[in-house]
Amino acid sequence: MVVGPGAGAALLLAKATTDDQRAAIGRQGGGRVFLFLHTDDFWADYRHMQAHGVRFAEEPRQEAYGLVVVFYDLYGNRWDLVQPA
Repeated sequence: MVVGPGAGAALLLAKATTDDQRAAIGRQGGGRVFLFLHTDDFWADYRHMQAHGVRFAEEPRQEAYGLVVVFYDLYGNRWDLVQPA
């Protein structure tokens, strides 16, 4: 399945089909953030995610590049929710 915002960017979501692929589920980034979800309304999206049980690795923080918080997807991959500065 391919998902995206319709602006030329997309993410392919594919089911693991081999033992090697299944062993990598949740570890694709080697324990680091490697996926980024940009938003223009950080606090609304953060509260929505909290209300729906998303697990966060930390509290939101302000960085030079914007407002950010690390969260986990259903498989343990780490993402940044980012509102660019």
